[in-house]
Amino acid sequence: MTDTNDSIAILGGTGDQGLGLALRFAKAGRDVRIGSRVPERAETAAREVAEAVSGARVSGFGNSEATQGAAIVILSVPFEHTASTTKAIKEALRPGQIVVSMGVPLATAIGDGAVRTLGVWQGSCAELVASLTPQGVDVVSAFQNVSAHRLRDLEHPVECDVVVSGAPAPRKAVMELCGLVEGLRAVDGGPLANARIVESITALLIGLNIRYRVPEGIGLRLTGLPDRSA
Repeated sequence: MTDTNDSIAILGGTGDQGLGLALRFAKAGRDVRIGSRVPERAETAAREVAEAVSGARVSGFGNSEATQGAAIVILSVPFEHTASTTKAIKEALRPGQIVVSMGVPLATAIGDGAVRTLGVWQGSCAELVASLTPQGVDVVSAFQNVSAHRLRDLEHPVECDVVVSGAPAPRKAVMELCGLVEGLRAVDGGPLANARIVESITALLIGLNIRYRVPEGIGLRLTGLPDRSA
């Protein structure tokens, strides 16, 4: 694998949230590789990003090819496609890569409402992903509670905290990604098992969006955190 320290693959980057991240990371100057099960859809999404962001370094591929060329691989697919997508890219993953799980086991996967979650035998969607990735590939949980609408609105900051969970070194690497998006603040969420808590917050926020009629999406802010940059 070539030197890909600057590259971010977003599998499912043709969906609203994945495309929003692609737009934001491209705006920050990072090399973005959009992946899809249908390469033509990824290429179309890449063109959309290139049209919206002047000078964007973005390209579209099938999921496995996008994975091979990236240091960080973000899974932005519905929960019901998480296992199949992870299995499909398993042979493309290499030790040292980081896989970011942003999936949530919403009950929509079985035809129920998005305000409820399903039980996952491994404990969380992120831990499910970890159980399916090769040895030497780190899995980190992040970005579940960031509004797709606000990500795609490049004229305004996102204004949301991102709780990042996983092993210390890869967790730090993903936390640094948050700083590329204006308004996002990374919060150290500790070990990967804490993804169980973070994922469930998504269903709560969806319910709040409905009750308060906020189609743009309500974000999460934690108060009282020390300023680590001081």
